[in-house]
Amino acid sequence: MTDSPTPLSDVELVRRAQAGDTLAMASLLDRLAPYVGRICGAIALGSGADAAQETLIAVFRGLRGLAQPEAYRGWVRAIAVREAVRIARRTPTVPADLSRLPAKGDPQLAADVQDVLHRLSPEHRAILVLRDLEDLDEQTVAELLEVPKGTVKSRLARARASFRKAWTA
Repeated sequence: MTDSPTPLSDVELVRRAQAGDTLAMASLLDRLAPYVGRICGAIALGSGADAAQETLIAVFRGLRGLAQPEAYRGWVRAIAVREAVRIARRTPTVPADLSRLPAKGDPQLAADVQDVLHRLSPEHRAILVLRDLEDLDEQTVAELLEVPKGTVKSRLARARASFRKAWTA
């Protein structure tokens, strides 16, 4: 019986990909795809797949320039947020009729949440995703979105208020 090789850590994959190892690059992108897809899908909604693809392309092109392989995850998250917001801004959304939202106990709850998120601006979706889903602190969110910390606080308050208003309407 032969032992299977121990899988490489993400940081080792980053280092190997930076050195030109195409198999390491492919493995790294495969590992990142679900994470990137989750972030981009929550922010760019129906265009999430496009944002995820643009993110992975940017990672592929820019990985050699990443000075700290240990920080790759935060670097990828910043790219994903930037691409998702950029694509969400250029994709027109049609507001849904708020009066047709099902009751809170309805089995369509996940669809309802998605529907309410769809009505928020890309900036508000990004703030909610980063703070409430990714559980990042306000300073980190401010750095990712390249806005002052006070802007994060005010956008977060407005985004949560808009979400609650749409949810309870």
